[in-house]
Amino acid sequence: MSDNWVVQNLENALATWDEKLAEIWALLTQSPEVFRGGALWNIATSIHGTLQAIGYALLVLFFVIGVVKTCGSFADLKRPEAALKVFVRFALAKGLITHGLELMMALLSIVQGVISKIMGAAGFGTPQPTVLPADIITAIENCGFFESIPLWAVTLIGGLFVWVLSFIMILTVYGRFFKLYMYTAIAPIPLSSFAGEPTQSVGVSFLKSYAAVCLEGAIIVLACIIFSVFAATPPSYDASAAAITMVWGYVGELIFGMLVLTGTVKMADRVVHEMIGV
Repeated sequence: MSDNWVVQNLENALATWDEKLAEIWALLTQSPEVFRGGALWNIATSIHGTLQAIGYALLVLFFVIGVVKTCGSFADLKRPEAALKVFVRFALAKGLITHGLELMMALLSIVQGVISKIMGAAGFGTPQPTVLPADIITAIENCGFFESIPLWAVTLIGGLFVWVLSFIMILTVYGRFFKLYMYTAIAPIPLSSFAGEPTQSVGVSFLKSYAAVCLEGAIIVLACIIFSVFAATPPSYDASAAAITMVWGYVGELIFGMLVLTGTVKMADRVVHEMIGV
């Protein structure tokens, strides 16, 4: 590493960004069951098991409400097709409450497989590091004291932006994990709504929202891959220009890409919700 303060500041900021990207990459390929040693998952599944009893009680309530609202009278239930229909609905709703956790994990596993396929197709095992070009390092090191003053300001502002954006990124990914735990814990209650035809929209919306949270990982991976290629591409700057011009152009272009990436990650849930019509 260079002993120049300006270069060190830029390289430290880029190292922080690469570190957070690598952490995001690892988190997106990690199962909630092993995240943070599995302690959070154990709490979520424990709450899920406790709420199953409430789910079964609501199952009966939604079933009765559905029968009352969809059948003109109890005489309608004497028809075999009507009786079979309500029985199948009740059985499916009960199965969803009993095995909802397994079904949700199966859906998450499918999405994790999609994420792995995206990484494999792009040829990325890990995100590519963002490296400060050698021409810029040389130009900075050749600057005198007074010439370095504006460079300090540019690198301080640029470094601050990089730090803030990297932490916004990682917080968004952690937020996705927390949403997965909350959906898992509360699942028996919305799934019980499938017992009644008038209330089944609640369960459908819940499953769509859960699928959207799972698919957020695929959108984030795509965004990180695109940014990695963008950051690895040689920046457009004039090697014969003044050092401040070169640094300003490089840092500005890099921060622009980071802003786009962070905005895409922040809006990943909205993008997926629009895709599946939630």
